Amino acid sequence: MQKFVPPWRDLEGYVQLRLEEASAEAELALKFLAQGLHRNAAGKAFQGWKALLAAAAAKNREVLTSRYPGVIRDKTHKARSRADIIIALMPTTKMREVAGLLVGIYGWELVYLTDLALSLHEFQYNGLDAVGIASRYSHISDVERDIRHLSEKIKEWAEKLKT
Repeated sequence: MQKFVPPWRDLEGYVQLRLEEASAEAELALKFLAQGLHRNAAGKAFQGWKALLAAAAAKNREVLTSRYPGVIRDKTHKARSRADIIIALMPTTKMREVAGLLVGIYGWELVYLTDLALSLHEFQYNGLDAVGIASRYSHISDVERDIRHLSEKIKEWAEKLKT
């Protein structure tokens, strides 16, 4: 695996690296699931989707630049494009919005899978909840199904975005 390169240095290298990361996280999610490590598996599936979404956003940087104009200072106090910072970090709080921006390019599946990833992220931290207050999941079989589905979709999308 190659060394991390931020999108402002090498956009294409960044995309390829994030797609590799997405596929690797999806594989880990399935391995953890097979071992009964549901919360860890959910976290890996979420991280895989987050990496994939960052790659999709980087491939369409101009869409993000129009929505997030201007510059902000990074942690080293260097001025960076606001869009590049969002692409590089892909904050959980921006994932749904970024997916929505890319609907015209990739279709609604990107939004639906982002929502699924966010549900698994919520499960990772809160676990099962029979009442449905702290988590959307009340049955482990639903979690397992969603982890498998998202992991397979990550692999599909990673191949699609490589071209």
